Amino acid sequence: MTMLFALGQLYERLAQTQTVPRFGYSLEKIGFCIVLDTAGGAREVLDLHTREAKKKPRPRMLAVPTSETRTSGIAPNTLWDKTSYVLGITAGKDTRTQREHEAFKTRHQTLLADTDDPGLRALRAFLDQWTPDQFGLPLFPEEMRDANVVFRFDDDRCFLHDRPAAQALWETEHGADDALNGACLVSGRHTSLTRLHTPIKGVWGAQTSGAPLVSFNFDALESYGHKKGANAPVGVATAFAYTTALNHLLATDSRNRLQIGDASTVFWAEASDDDPDAAEETAQVAEDCMAVLFGDADPDADTKIAEGRLRTVLEGIAQGRPLADVDPRVDAARFYILGLSPNAARLSVRFWLENTFGAFARHIGAHTRDLRLEPPPRHPHPSPWRLLLETAVQHKRENIPKQLAGELTRAILTGQRYPATLLSTLLMRLRSDGRVNDLRVALLKAIVARTHRLDPHPVTEEPPVSLDPDNTDPGYLLGRLFALYESVQRAALPGVKATVKDKFYGAASSTPQSVFPLIDRGSAPHLAKLRKEKPGLAITLERDIAAVMARMAPGADPFPRALPPAQQALFALGYYHQSYRPRKNADGASSAEAEGENASTTRTAATDA
Repeated sequence: MTMLFALGQLYERLAQTQTVPRFGYSLEKIGFCIVLDTAGGAREVLDLHTREAKKKPRPRMLAVPTSETRTSGIAPNTLWDKTSYVLGITAGKDTRTQREHEAFKTRHQTLLADTDDPGLRALRAFLDQWTPDQFGLPLFPEEMRDANVVFRFDDDRCFLHDRPAAQALWETEHGADDALNGACLVSGRHTSLTRLHTPIKGVWGAQTSGAPLVSFNFDALESYGHKKGANAPVGVATAFAYTTALNHLLATDSRNRLQIGDASTVFWAEASDDDPDAAEETAQVAEDCMAVLFGDADPDADTKIAEGRLRTVLEGIAQGRPLADVDPRVDAARFYILGLSPNAARLSVRFWLENTFGAFARHIGAHTRDLRLEPPPRHPHPSPWRLLLETAVQHKRENIPKQLAGELTRAILTGQRYPATLLSTLLMRLRSDGRVNDLRVALLKAIVARTHRLDPHPVTEEPPVSLDPDNTDPGYLLGRLFALYESVQRAALPGVKATVKDKFYGAASSTPQSVFPLIDRGSAPHLAKLRKEKPGLAITLERDIAAVMARMAPGADPFPRALPPAQQALFALGYYHQSYRPRKNADGASSAEAEGENASTTRTAATDA
């Protein structure tokens, strides 16, 4: 199923419940309403903002005739617009306000020339007699400048654009482009085609006014003499359906959106059931599950999922039970995931995935198992966004490498290999800042684990979840040995500010031969000091170092000239396992005890001390 067709089907579902506006209308932020009398005079101005305690007033969201696509030109909306168009008034520089107002006035004088409806005739009379110098108190407040404005006629309870005559006029006017007809690529029907697609709003990093998903505005992008939308013919109704559904999913308060790096990600589900209400409930459970599994939501803190069907599904997934046994309808629900990111003045599709929800849940479960680490990270179920932050310079979202978000998300949801750039980026960050923290190690371990599982001829051993004294991988052993040398230094020099990790981690993990002999010689006086001051600890550390050295390949140089990337990942895992030890929280749960940010003395040495 194509992406646009799936979004169109979602629109039909949402329209049935009146969640989204009908064809030809869009939800817009409206701040004020001008009440007109029968002669076209402004009788009253209503403030439509909603006000809550300690919050900034917010414009009301109203379904109004679809807004015109504006770039640099002047294009008035129908029966509503901002004050520069409606009243010729703006709070900014008055560079083209007069032309905007004239365009709005001319359009409505032409559109309403033959109407007999008293409300529409009142609007035409208002525009005929209005001049910008009439703006001001007590009728027109200053905060009205640049706000969107609608109209109401006399004592009507509805707005002017909701009057039957206005709706009939708009339906006749909207989308009537006889010069552009043809077969819609999405629906297959012969219909009026749209020239310009409605902009998509809410994509992080894109223009606040919105950016098109489908557009052609350069001659180089056009072919066979087609202009603009004719190069990818989409029906007017179909274009309205997919853009409305997508804008709904991307709304600020939408539970169906996630931010993963630079990819604004939306998801939705479809379920089959003879009972429409039961199908809607199943789809909602699947969507809420994804919000928890793939986001940062806490199942224990969210009262919405404290009990009931959603809790049952989540517990079944956490226990590793097949979802088909827990809830067959949720398992079979069709699920769609779309990731969008800004690309100049347009949007680019980072990923488009569709499958059953059960298949996605299995892949997410495999990702969680690949990340499993002992001692566990502070965030036992980190979201992709939290993992991606570990690849960013200074831990800032804007520094996450481009396209990595989409590649990682695709790997998680499809069960394929993690992107190769993820491993190289993480290793580069480790060599740069030396922060061997729990999430970085968990992600490195996941990369190696998945490669080992999918590679018919793996070059490394399967990475252990917890400390494995019998593991003989050179990278893992060197990481453990490096942690032991650091523990020797910390025990001999309490309060040391810069350890061997701070000075040599990058070189030790990539070119061991260049620094390990130096570190080994430097540990001799520290061990000598410990034999005098803490003989028991000295014996324990020497025994642990000897045990690690004994596991290395006999007859080979214990310190290879260089380690390949996969073994550098295991170096970090070995260092983490040897340096971190579990401790019990007040509730008895195990977590990692850390020095500074994440490190502590070695497991054995700390216990003996």
